[in-house]
Amino acid sequence: MAHAVVMPRLGNSVESCILVKWNIEEGKEVKADTALCVIETDKATMDVPAGFEGVLLRRMRAEGDDIPVLETIALIGEKGEAIDAASPRARSLARERGMPLGSVEAGTGPRGRILERDVRAALEKGPALTAGARAGTERSLPASGTGLGGRITTADLSSGGKDAVQIEEVQASGGTLPPFPGPFADTPLRGIRKIISSRMVHSLQNSAQITLHASAPAARLLVLRERLRNSPPSLGLSGITIGDIVAAAAVRVVRGHPKLNAHVLEDSWREFGHVHLGMAVDTPRGLVVPVLRYADSLSLKEFSRQAKALARACIDGAISPDQLSGATFTVTNLGMFGIESFTPVLNEPETAILGVDAIVPRPVVRADGSIGAEQRIGLSLTVDHRIVDGADAARYLKDLSALIADIDVAILAWEE
Repeated sequence: MAHAVVMPRLGNSVESCILVKWNIEEGKEVKADTALCVIETDKATMDVPAGFEGVLLRRMRAEGDDIPVLETIALIGEKGEAIDAASPRARSLARERGMPLGSVEAGTGPRGRILERDVRAALEKGPALTAGARAGTERSLPASGTGLGGRITTADLSSGGKDAVQIEEVQASGGTLPPFPGPFADTPLRGIRKIISSRMVHSLQNSAQITLHASAPAARLLVLRERLRNSPPSLGLSGITIGDIVAAAAVRVVRGHPKLNAHVLEDSWREFGHVHLGMAVDTPRGLVVPVLRYADSLSLKEFSRQAKALARACIDGAISPDQLSGATFTVTNLGMFGIESFTPVLNEPETAILGVDAIVPRPVVRADGSIGAEQRIGLSLTVDHRIVDGADAARYLKDLSALIADIDVAILAWEE
């Protein structure tokens, strides 16, 4: 009897996973620990083991599908074992009407079995269209398309890239043009992108966010970074970046501003004795925020080492779910992209997030009244105004700016 492999439940908050890649072809032998496929959650990418020894009889879902947890994704059994994903009546009707069963998007029978009613529903619906193709429905439709499950795409409608000719024909006949003539692509909002979207909207809707902008003298910061970069390899300091230094400084300063190192509860807020730093990391899958535990207790060298290890794990898709929760204060850095000012969105339920901006020359009036320029680093602080007043946020930025201005001296205290 065939065994069903289901999409695993990887946490209480995980409702579905994306099937990224199949590792095994149908008909191949597998062992219980064989990595059957690769799946992606909003937190990480991981392998799904077969769980049974035998032959992969059928792959029930396609790469790229967003699949609910505990839904069957594959069948494993003995070589030559007969399996039937379409009922005889459904198969007969599909054959009679010349419709491939693969064009039925999903079966309503047990374990996704395709029933006669599913075939009839697909026939009544007609050939499925992608969203892009749907915009051009004034044109005559081909019987089937080249998309997944026979879906008709914009490429099928354009008939080899002759959109301009078709438009002229439509105009000449007095017909109505589609709203967006020419090809375009729609990308489903799913996986980590869907999670990010939901969290950002929820954050903005459920908190009173304000953002304050300031800047700090960066001359000593730049000198310190250059000295670290050129330090002897044996010291292990050459990899410390400006982002590491500023984030570590932000952590030190926030200890003296407990409202900014806090969580908003239902009718109260909770201030924390240590700073567990959320670090926004840009990955191929989207924004991920790993947590650097007890960041306020680390030397600059150790801070940099752990931060890079967490970022690498996020980029590689090997981060543990436990390392993606529990932040009390977050830093996000867009300075490397040349961004001079932006509005970070709170990472709920935190009360503050600091944005690190680019270092740029800004005008300055010297003590003698002359005008010059100095390198300054921008700082963008978003706070929850329900807990943190504007003056509280301003005081934090003032203290952080002062520390950065004298960073070469302040760093000496961190290494004690």
